[in-house]
Amino acid sequence: MRYIKNFIKGVVVGIATLVPGVSGGTMSVILGIYDDLIHAISSFFEDWKKHTILLLEIGLGGLAGILLFSPLLEKALNSYPFVMKFFFMGVICGGVPVLYKKSITEKNDKRDLIFLIVGFITVLLMSSNPSITATLATDQGFVSMIFLFIAGIIIAIALILPGISGSFMLLTLGLYSVTINAINTKNIPFLIPLGLGVMVGTLATTKTIEKLLQKYPSKTYLLILGFVLGSLLPVFPGVPKGLTIIWSVLAFIVGFLIILIIGKKDHN
Repeated sequence: MRYIKNFIKGVVVGIATLVPGVSGGTMSVILGIYDDLIHAISSFFEDWKKHTILLLEIGLGGLAGILLFSPLLEKALNSYPFVMKFFFMGVICGGVPVLYKKSITEKNDKRDLIFLIVGFITVLLMSSNPSITATLATDQGFVSMIFLFIAGIIIAIALILPGISGSFMLLTLGLYSVTINAINTKNIPFLIPLGLGVMVGTLATTKTIEKLLQKYPSKTYLLILGFVLGSLLPVFPGVPKGLTIIWSVLAFIVGFLIILIIGKKDHN
């Protein structure tokens, strides 16, 4: 039963990584698997059999979520942009109570709130002037492969650190639409260097993030909360018109309640 539960959680995390503004890392925190995942990666060789099982359970679920839902997500975003983005905003807001609860410790200092503000401003600055890099990424030459590898490392940091969405980082780098299309069309020359970069970035940064969460939990989670709150503005599509506003508000409420309920269930 535990294997199935972890696989399903992996599917949810995989879907979350596809959504700009919704962090796979945050979703892992909400689902109660983040600490185990970080520990399994950073301490892999200490008990490789145990860690391999956990990583396969969640990893295969994540891969299934990405492959199965990327075509559906692409169509839904194109057909119902307002409704889908309001749903994403609801998902983001639903994770805020869990992150806030994790930021509260016995050693809380009011000055720690500066980390929330820094996180908020950082995401706004990242999204204010996205780079136009799609042409470079799709040239299929050596320079393109190096660029995709470096982009993969940057995305890995976003995937590991809760609050920064991997898809949002793709959007910031100007690679979101290209990458979704590459997944749907099985563009292997594009996906291999990007995937290798993600692997290297994951292995290189996991230990550092684990130490920060253990040594400075309040500051780190407040920074993450700032990232999350800051990601709401880039996702906001504007005010919908007509009946769309009703469906958009309902979508927001549904997204909020789903994550809030999942978060409470897995943290009680």
